Amino acid sequence: MSDIKTKIESLLTDNQVVLFMKGTQQFPMCGFSARATAILQDLGVPFKDVNVMDDEAIRQGIKDYGNWPTIPQLYINKKLVGGSDIMMEMYEAGELQSLLKK
Repeated sequence: MSDIKTKIESLLTDNQVVLFMKGTQQFPMCGFSARATAILQDLGVPFKDVNVMDDEAIRQGIKDYGNWPTIPQLYINKKLVGGSDIMMEMYEAGELQSLLKK
């Protein structure tokens, strides 16, 4: 697990906005990942997508890392924001836009 934790921490350190998702931003593999991607793209936010379907260790490791059971998971400035439902609520309230401006 320490190798996976190190890899996750490296991704979070190297990228301000990271979306751990099923698929990629060009080809999301589930509705929740598609919605999360659409929100970020609508805001014009560049983000690193990490396809958890490519690596089972990352898929389980990110769930353990953030103590969050589902995918997708959005991290901004190394902090877990949440999944697509939380992203949608924050987006509709204008909170996500404010968080991304910091």
